[in-house]
Amino acid sequence: MEDQKKQNQLNIELNDEVAQGTYANLAVITHSTSEFVLDFIRVMPGMPKAQVKSRVVVTPEHAKRLMRALQDNINKFESMHGPIKDIDGGGQTGNIPMNFGTPGQA
Repeated sequence: MEDQKKQNQLNIELNDEVAQGTYANLAVITHSTSEFVLDFIRVMPGMPKAQVKSRVVVTPEHAKRLMRALQDNINKFESMHGPIKDIDGGGQTGNIPMNFGTPGQA
């Protein structure tokens, strides 16, 4: 039984660069029939442009697992630190006008 657990174990490597993380303060999520695209963006005050810092593409099944994992972690966080303030009331981008252009476009 112990040997079977070792066979099914997945070792995940986290290199130093990835371990440092990338700051993003906006996430935009889009989807097609076969995948969800999560764009993590850093928006800086007073700047007319924001840059996608990371794009993650997942299957619908993995998107649902991610949603459940996030909800579980949010619940744990709020039980320790109190409710997280929802600054825009509905998870929308609020008054941020967005234009997804290719590099070099305005």
